[in-house]
Amino acid sequence: MGKFVNSVDEFFSFAKEHEVAFVDFRFTDLNGTWHHLSYNFKSISKETFENGIPFDGSSIDGWQPIHKSDMILLPEAQSAFLDPFTADATIVVFCDVYDIYKGALYEKCPRSIAKKALKHLEESGIGDVAYFGPENEFFIFDNVKIVDKINCAMYEVDSEEGEWNDARDFKDSYNTGHRPRTKGGYFPVQPVDSMVDLRAEMVQVLEQVGLETFAVHHEVAQGQGEIGVKFGTLVEAADNVQIYKYVVKMVAHLNGKTATFMPKPLYGDNGSGMHVHQSIWKEGKNLFYKQGEYGNLSDFARHYIGGVLKHARSVAAFTNPSTNSYKRLIPGFEAPSILTYSCQNRSASVRIPYGAGEKSVRAEMRFPDSTACPYLAFTAMLMAGLDGVKNKIEPVGPMDENLFIMHLDEIRERGIEQMPHTLRGSLESLIRDNAYLKPVMTDELIDTYQHYKFETQVWPYEARPTAFEFKTCYSC
Repeated sequence: MGKFVNSVDEFFSFAKEHEVAFVDFRFTDLNGTWHHLSYNFKSISKETFENGIPFDGSSIDGWQPIHKSDMILLPEAQSAFLDPFTADATIVVFCDVYDIYKGALYEKCPRSIAKKALKHLEESGIGDVAYFGPENEFFIFDNVKIVDKINCAMYEVDSEEGEWNDARDFKDSYNTGHRPRTKGGYFPVQPVDSMVDLRAEMVQVLEQVGLETFAVHHEVAQGQGEIGVKFGTLVEAADNVQIYKYVVKMVAHLNGKTATFMPKPLYGDNGSGMHVHQSIWKEGKNLFYKQGEYGNLSDFARHYIGGVLKHARSVAAFTNPSTNSYKRLIPGFEAPSILTYSCQNRSASVRIPYGAGEKSVRAEMRFPDSTACPYLAFTAMLMAGLDGVKNKIEPVGPMDENLFIMHLDEIRERGIEQMPHTLRGSLESLIRDNAYLKPVMTDELIDTYQHYKFETQVWPYEARPTAFEFKTCYSC
């Protein structure tokens, strides 16, 4: 994110210049959900940044008990930007969470954990910066209905691009018949692509708040889009994901539509991922680069990839943390569930982009999705990769053949691991395999996280009958 201020003094000058009325302090929970607390600008001083802002940590899922609920938000002035959606001039500030009981940054604050990971990288001497470039895909719908009752469950999403609307009579307009069709949405021009102006507005707002964008396009599925945002350091990139999702949702909302980063909202069409490009640098040099090797990958890069792939089933608890995540990873929809790497091949879990030179060689992890808390997901991948470097872990591959057509028996015979098929599977892997995370994630955090996901995602999901089960079991 482009910085508008570089110090607390500049923060107040910037705020006064723009006649700011409110300061919106924001922090992130274990789910990746953004929370906020607004203050009248007149009540904010330099001491606010030094002493922090008190709040109730027991009201955030998975955080503090009621008898130890007092926590402190520590604002970071350099993260400030003007909220483009409020009626009154409001400045947004990212915050870390401070634990008054332990006298340290809170062990369950995702942003603080990400900062701890960067510090660990520097202190290890392995590298001094980790660059991350996430690609967050999303869907735009015109309407969504959800029912979740004891005797009834249903959902329905609608988009003017959906081929299910071919015979529909529209109330205030006519049916154009121009639609991308299932798996037909990659790069069609208007009128098949109905979201050109909407995405353009999103880009304008993203640039306004300091994000640098590049590619803007329709994605493969009906109603699906993507906007490319420039890479940053681990914490910067995670901050940008929070801003990106906020802007996309709000621009859609203000245009009478609804945006979602849910991995698999449409049965039978492609899902949305969060492909994450990664590289480690030291003293201005890309440690992933070695000319002439496969994909120009160095031994360092290959071992980093080996670490991510070795721990991927555990890492998935953070990169694919919803039950819906694993519906996206079903083979046949460009979903990379086979744990190998390849140059150019999008059917591998890790892709090495084509034509990458010294400054651009990187590994693209293709399995994560946007239900992830970006701070935790990026941290988990970094720590897995560093474990691979430390232990010189060789990844399976490279494999350049079409993995999508490979039979399951052949995958097993060749000793290739796959991503977990369920969230339960990834959480159980996290319980067994978490030592690589210990330098930056505490036992308390890992234990809380897996229990929280079981209680809020796995067990409620497994307990509910579905329409498909009624269809296949009701007459048994």
